[in-house]
Amino acid sequence: MELVKSLKHSKLLKYVLLALIGSIALALSSKIKIPFYPVPMTMQTLVILTIGIGFGWKLGLATVSLYLFEGIIGLPVFSGTPEKGIGLVYFTGPTMGYLIGFLIAVYISGKFTYDNNLIKNFLKLLIATSFIYIFGISWLGYLIGLDKPIFQLGAQPFLLAELLKILIATFAINQIKKINKLI
Repeated sequence: MELVKSLKHSKLLKYVLLALIGSIALALSSKIKIPFYPVPMTMQTLVILTIGIGFGWKLGLATVSLYLFEGIIGLPVFSGTPEKGIGLVYFTGPTMGYLIGFLIAVYISGKFTYDNNLIKNFLKLLIATSFIYIFGISWLGYLIGLDKPIFQLGAQPFLLAELLKILIATFAINQIKKINKLI
């Protein structure tokens, strides 16, 4: 009985540690700005997909939820923080829809099964990533008005960079899945 309790405790500790490491990776990826056309890109969506594929949907959701919680309570984990504000004020700003979309994307990328079919894997990751933009431009439209060109403002400048990150994740799936085997 004591051994079972000890094993459950160590498994929980391992999951907490992995979620913490994942949230740190997300925070670091939000701060890296890579020059790209037409706008600089961060690596957050690549890390979201990696967490989903590597951790699975349950630990992936816990990890992204922890990251969002860290940002909401005022830790400067989001892209543009602390320069553009921190905490709940920043969270409920123009990027909130994208941040909520992270939860859906990590869930979907964590639920899918992946094989050696690059095209199917690419399409699965494209579907997962699309929810970041669906939620992002929906929230942006709510904030600035649906009469504004929300797709051109909130998605179009980032699409080329997203395709590149989805391709990277697609080609790295077998390596990323090895993380899941360690868990």
